[in-house]
Amino acid sequence: MDDMLETILDSLGLEGKMAEVQRVQTAHRMRLAEFWGIRQGARVLEIGCGQGDTTAVLACRVGPSGLVRGVDIAPPGYGAPMTVGEAAARLQQSRIGGPVRMEFGLDVLQDGVDFGENAYDEIVFSHSSWYLQSPEQLERLLARARRWGRRLCFAEWDPRIGRIGQLPHLLAVLVQAQAECFKTDSEANVRTLLAPADIRRIAHSAGWSVDEEATLPAGGLQDGGWEVDLALGEQAEELPRLHGLPRKSRQLLESQLGLLAAYASAGSSFESMDSWAMTAG
Repeated sequence: MDDMLETILDSLGLEGKMAEVQRVQTAHRMRLAEFWGIRQGARVLEIGCGQGDTTAVLACRVGPSGLVRGVDIAPPGYGAPMTVGEAAARLQQSRIGGPVRMEFGLDVLQDGVDFGENAYDEIVFSHSSWYLQSPEQLERLLARARRWGRRLCFAEWDPRIGRIGQLPHLLAVLVQAQAECFKTDSEANVRTLLAPADIRRIAHSAGWSVDEEATLPAGGLQDGGWEVDLALGEQAEELPRLHGLPRKSRQLLESQLGLLAAYASAGSSFESMDSWAMTAG
C-alpha cells in the first residue's frame, strides 16, 4: 500500500505543500478503491474525474492490462492552480498513465452520448454527486450508467457526523446547499445535498441494487477547512446578491455564517466529514 502511494505521488509530480495535501487526498482514495475492490485488468469508467485524484489510484489498481476512462463536464481550462486539462496531461504522461484516457467538456446526459452496453466492469462516481443540480439529475445519470457497466462504485461525504469537529464542515455545506435553492446558475462545490438514504433510494430507482456500504474515516482530509473558507468567503459575499431570497431564509443563512465565523475566530479545528461508500450491481 505504501509503495503504491509513493508511486502515485511521484507520478503526479507535485512539490512542497501541494505534495503533502495530495498525500492525504490520495491515501483516502486508495481506501475507497480498496473498499470497492477494483481489481487488476478491470475496465473502469469514472464519471466526474476532475483533476484525476481518483483516476490515478484507479490506474494503479487496474494496471497496464486494464483501462480507466475518466470523463468530466468541466472544460479543460477549469481549475486552479492547475487546470483539469494540465493535470490530466501530466497523469497520462506519467509511468502509471498507460491505462488512462480522460475527456473533458463531456455531459454524459446529452443525447447521443453512449459508452456501449456493459462496456465497463466498474462505474466510479466519487465525491461528485453534490455538484449536480438536483436528485433527479443524479437519478438520470445513474440510470444511464446502468447500461454502461456491471457494477457501481460510489462515494460521497457522510453528513451523519459523529464528532463535534465535523460540525463546521456540515454547516458550511448546508449553507451552500440552501443558497443554491435561489440560484439559476452555479459553479458551487455543493449544489445538492444528498444523504446516504437519499442516494440508496435514487440508486434503487435507477435500477441498481446495493451490495455493500461502509463509512470510511476522513483521515486528516483538508476538505472541511476548504468548505468553511468557501462559505465564509465566496458564499458570504454572494448572499446579498441572491434575488428572491425570503427575509427569513436570508436571516437563517446569516445566522449559520455567523456560527461558522465564531468557530473560525475561536481557532477551532475543522475536521472533514467521513466518506460514505457503496457498491451496487
